[in-house]
Amino acid sequence: MMLDWRKYRDQLQAGLAGIGRTSPEILRGYRGLSDAGSKTSLLGAKTRELIALGVAVTRQCDGCITTHTTAALKAGATREEIVEALGVAVSVNAGAALIYSARVLDAFNTLSAPDTAPAS
Repeated sequence: MMLDWRKYRDQLQAGLAGIGRTSPEILRGYRGLSDAGSKTSLLGAKTRELIALGVAVTRQCDGCITTHTTAALKAGATREEIVEALGVAVSVNAGAALIYSARVLDAFNTLSAPDTAPAS
């Protein structure tokens, strides 16, 4: 087992609920994600940091996440802008989605089996 999927699921659901409240279109599907990043403009510090956050998520780099989140905030990025940038990263991250599909099957195998953990 890669993770304690039951505990992770609870944590993830709480996090996803927050994203859904901030930007429900991310949860509405791939089309909404693709359209979210289709606007063009000249790059500034804020845009560069939003792109960097998308790359940080794609690369699963926690150090990059903390560094570029701090820089994005200093450049004036809002929570909504960051969530939109993250949505773009999710929409183009097909390779990682394939690999993480194996994790879904691992979670399925664990969660569909009877819980044998001792009661706390």
